[in-house]
Amino acid sequence: MSNEAGIATTAADPAPETEPAPHGLGAALPHADARAKTEGTFPYAADLWAEGLLWAAVLRSPHAHARIVSIDTTHAREMPGVRAVITHEDVPGTPRHGRGTPDRPVFASEVVRHHGEPIAAVAADHPDTARMAAAAVIVEYEVLDPVTDPEQAFEAEPLHPDGNLIRHIPLRHGDPDAVGEVVVEGLYRIGRQDPAPIGAEAGLAVPRPDGGVELYLASTDPHTDRNTAAACYGLSPDRVKIVVTGVPGATADREDQGFQLPLGLLALKTGCPVKLTATREESFLGHAHRHPTLLRYRHHADAEGTLVKVEAQILLDAGAYADTSAEALAAAVSFACGPYVVPNAFIEGWAVRTNNPPSGHVRGEGAMQVCAAYEAQMDKLAKKLGLDPAELRLRNALATGDVLPIGQTVTCPAPVAELLRAVQDFPLPALPKDTPEEEWLLPGGPEGAGEPGAVRRGVGYGLGMVHMLGAEGADEVSTATVKVHDGVATVLCAAVETGQGFTTLARQIVQETLGVEEVHVAPVDTDQPPAGAGCRGRHTWVSGGAVERAAKMVRAQLLQPLAHKFGMSTELLQITDGKITSYDGVLSTTVGEALDGKELWATAQCRPHPTEPLDAAGQGDAFVGLAFCAIRAVVDVDIELGSVRVVELAVAQDVGRILNPAQLAARIEAGVTQGVGIALTENLRAPRGLVRHPDLTGYALPTALDAPDIRIVELVEERDVVAPFGAKSVSAVPVVTTPAAIASAVRAATGRPVNRLPIRPQAAVVTTQ
Repeated sequence: MSNEAGIATTAADPAPETEPAPHGLGAALPHADARAKTEGTFPYAADLWAEGLLWAAVLRSPHAHARIVSIDTTHAREMPGVRAVITHEDVPGTPRHGRGTPDRPVFASEVVRHHGEPIAAVAADHPDTARMAAAAVIVEYEVLDPVTDPEQAFEAEPLHPDGNLIRHIPLRHGDPDAVGEVVVEGLYRIGRQDPAPIGAEAGLAVPRPDGGVELYLASTDPHTDRNTAAACYGLSPDRVKIVVTGVPGATADREDQGFQLPLGLLALKTGCPVKLTATREESFLGHAHRHPTLLRYRHHADAEGTLVKVEAQILLDAGAYADTSAEALAAAVSFACGPYVVPNAFIEGWAVRTNNPPSGHVRGEGAMQVCAAYEAQMDKLAKKLGLDPAELRLRNALATGDVLPIGQTVTCPAPVAELLRAVQDFPLPALPKDTPEEEWLLPGGPEGAGEPGAVRRGVGYGLGMVHMLGAEGADEVSTATVKVHDGVATVLCAAVETGQGFTTLARQIVQETLGVEEVHVAPVDTDQPPAGAGCRGRHTWVSGGAVERAAKMVRAQLLQPLAHKFGMSTELLQITDGKITSYDGVLSTTVGEALDGKELWATAQCRPHPTEPLDAAGQGDAFVGLAFCAIRAVVDVDIELGSVRVVELAVAQDVGRILNPAQLAARIEAGVTQGVGIALTENLRAPRGLVRHPDLTGYALPTALDAPDIRIVELVEERDVVAPFGAKSVSAVPVVTTPAAIASAVRAATGRPVNRLPIRPQAAVVTTQ
C-alpha cells in the first residue's frame, strides 16, 4: 500500500473534484454495517430488551454420562422471583431436535450423554435469581463410565437408541490389487476446535396474542430454526416467527438449538418476554465443535512419484449426537486423496457417537482433517523418493476434466498446478537478525525465546479443496425480491449476514444491474421466503443469484417502455452510473427520469443443478462445485523448546471472479488466521468427556500477535460457468489448507513427523546426541 503525502492548498486553489463513490460488482465497498460495529451501535442479540422482561437460565449436566434417577424442582419453584421451571415434561411437541439428524432431546430425561447437556430451564425476574434457581434444581444421578475413545464406540453398549454408528462410507475406486513401487504409511490425529464466536449465544422470546411466539436470535438459518421450534412447541410454523438480530460473527452454524428451544418454552409458559444470555462456559458446552478425527493412510506411488493408490481409514468423533456428522463424513471421504489425480482409491469412513462434546458444522468440516493427513503423506513420499515436496505435488496435481475418487468429473476450473507454482515462485522472507533488538522475531515472543542458535527455519506446502453449497442431493434454493421506488432500491432476502458480506454484495448487484446508487437490504425474518443456511459460500452463489435474477427482471420492466418508444430491444440499452443510453446515442436519460415515480418490483429464485447421494461404493456426482487453494508456509522453530513462529503464509486461490476485492482479501486472511489456530493452539480438551477450561483463557485462540504476514500472491479469476457471476466461495478453503502447510513447514525445519494437530511443543523438539 502506498501513502500519499498531504498537499497544502490556499483559498485561491480550485476545489478538488469529488470522485464518484465506488459501486457495482468489482468495487471495494465497505461492509454495510462496518460503521455501526466500529462505533458500538450495532444491535447484537445480547442488547435486546422488552417491557416486563424475565431472565432465563439453564441447568446443565456436570457429567459426561449418567443415568437420571430423579429431578426435583420444588426448591427452585418456591424461590421468590421465580416465574417458571421447565424440564422434559414441559415439552408439548417433538422432544428431539438436531441440525442434520433430530436425535438430541430438548432436555435430558433418562440419560445424560455429554457434559453440559440441558436438563432444566428457569425464568425469573432477575438474572441472578434465575441462575440461583437453576442451581437449586436437585438432580440425582447414577454416574456411568463414559465412552470417549471413538474406536471403542464400535464395541461399546449403545449410547443412544439409534446406536453408536452414525454413518459408514466405503469408497471403492479403481483396482484394489494395484500396488506402487514406493509405499508410505501414517497415523494422524486432529483435535477438537471450537468456533469460539466473538459473542456468546443470546436471544429474546416474546409471546404473541394468538398463542404463538416470536424469537429474536442471531440465527444463521432462521427457517430451519423456526420449523424445529414449532415442532418442539407443538405449534404450526405460521405461529412461530424468528427475527434475525445482529450476528456477532459466524464460522459455523451460529446458534445452538438447544439454547433457543427453552427460551420459547419459557415465554409460552409465563406469557412474558424472556431473555437468555449464555455465559462463555455455556457457549463452549452447548454448541457444536470441529470433529476430532483419527486417520490412517497408506500411499502407493511409482518410482517417478506418480500416485498409484491411496488407502485410508477415517474415524470422526461426533460426540453425543449426530448433528451434521453424516455430511462431514461425506466430505472427508470424498476429499481423502486431496486435489491430486489418484487412479485407485479405497477409503473407509465412519462417524460414531461417544460421550464427548457434540461435533457438527465448522468451516471446512471433514475436508480440513483429511488435508492435514494427505499432505503429511505427500511430504513422506517426497522424502522417500528424494524429490522436492512441491515438485511431487505438481506431478500429481488435479486439473479440470480429471475424475475424483467418487467418480465425479471435475467440470469447474481447477487450476491447482498454477496455484502451487504461484506460491512456489514467490520470494521467501528475509531471515531474522541475531541481535537483541530483533529477539521478538524469534519463536516464543518477547523474552520467551531460547537461544537464536536453536532456531531452525522451515518451508512447507499445502494444497486444499472444499465443496461449495450443500451436497448429496441437498435442495439448495433461495428467493429474493427487489423493489425500486423514488430512486431507492430495497432487497428482501432471508440470507443472513454473518460477516461474509452478503448485504454488501446484494447492494453491489442491484447497483450494477439497475444503476440505482441507494440500495437497502431489509432485515431478515421468517415472514420472508427461505434462503437457507449461511455456510459453504451458498449466499454468494444461491442468494446472490436470486438477487441478480430479480434485479434483471426489474431492469426489463424499467427499460421495456423506453425500448418500445424508440423501436428497439432492451438488449440495445445499457445502464451506467445511473444513466440509460442506447447503443447509437439516440436515447440518453437517467434512471430516475425513467422511473417517473413508478414502483417496480420482482421476485426470483435461484437453484443450482442437482447432485446425488454417494452410493454403496462411495460413488456419485455429490457436489455442485469445488474450490482450491495453495499455501506456502514459512516457520521458525526453536528445536530446544518446541515453540513455533509462523513467519509468513503465501496464499494462491482460485476465486472464479472477484466481486469485492476488500471483502475477498479479508475473508482469506480471516480463514488463514483460523487455520493458524488449528495448527498451533486450539484444542478443546475433554478428558473423560469433561470439558476442561471452557473459557477464552483456557482455550488458546490466536491473537493479533500470533497472526503471521499473509501474502495473497495470486487470485485466479477463471469463472465457474454454472455459478452466478462465476464466483467461488473463498473463506473455507484457506482454513482447510493452512494447518497442513504449517505442519509441512515444521517437518521441514525439524525432520520430525508431526502427525498431530495442534502441534504440541514436544513434537517440534529435536534431540541432539
